[in-house]
Amino acid sequence: MKTVRAERVWRCCDRPIALVGPLVMGIVNVTPDSFSDGGLFSDPVRAVEHGLRLVDEGADLLDVGGESTRPGADEVSEAEELRRVIPVVRGLCGGCGVPVSIDTRRAAVAREAIAAGARIVNDVMPLAEGPDMKEVVRESGCGLVTMHMRGTPRTMLTQASYDDVVTEVENFLAAALKLCAESGIAPERVVIDPGIGFAKTTAQNLELMAAIPRLARLAPVLIGASRKRFIGELCGEPTAAERVGGSVGAAVWCALRGAAVIRAHDVKATRQALTVTGELAKRAAEDDNV
Repeated sequence: MKTVRAERVWRCCDRPIALVGPLVMGIVNVTPDSFSDGGLFSDPVRAVEHGLRLVDEGADLLDVGGESTRPGADEVSEAEELRRVIPVVRGLCGGCGVPVSIDTRRAAVAREAIAAGARIVNDVMPLAEGPDMKEVVRESGCGLVTMHMRGTPRTMLTQASYDDVVTEVENFLAAALKLCAESGIAPERVVIDPGIGFAKTTAQNLELMAAIPRLARLAPVLIGASRKRFIGELCGEPTAAERVGGSVGAAVWCALRGAAVIRAHDVKATRQALTVTGELAKRAAEDDNV
């Protein structure tokens, strides 16, 4: 007898997204200083070309960011962030065929990106701008990714101290979901992110990834582990772009543990791995339910 699972849908303006698979969110960094590909796509034309290539490789979503959140990164001005991201969001929304997310902590950037066609706000400092960001998200009807983080990119490495990282992150995300509901943002519009690499040590990242089934009881989970420092520490690889194998391994593990969205630089390799493991998981489930 086969088990039938109810399909979950992420409500993102006029783009309901079925959370099956899991989905792969391709990363489009429009920054000169991101930890992995800083400067490669700072030109809008090249960034749009990159995003379109990621869709061809199998991305279900694209995430455009104009401010680096690597450890120690400096802030950029709102005007500079807008200058970087809006032409790229507009170009991708005009032709990529998949929903586009804006990776920002600023309400003004989120508002302009949504006007340019973005359908998701990926907020690394969840609703930190208070009523402005909440208003943008509520009134637009966009989807929201709310992430756990301590401090800022500049200070977060000094704040990776927890008594119980899973419980503390779980409580933080539960409080963020409560705040969203109180602000008029419906639960089906929100995906949670435990913030892999954000004020976390390697050991803490691994604990959180192992706890995905527990976190998924709160809401669908997005995992962004791609090319991050903990992979380099585990594999002895100092160069971020050379961490593809470790990143794909993390993606497969997280998918099997129940992650709904995998945020990835290396979309083609990630999609291939998830396709194969997904098919194997289906066969195993069919055998179990005979």
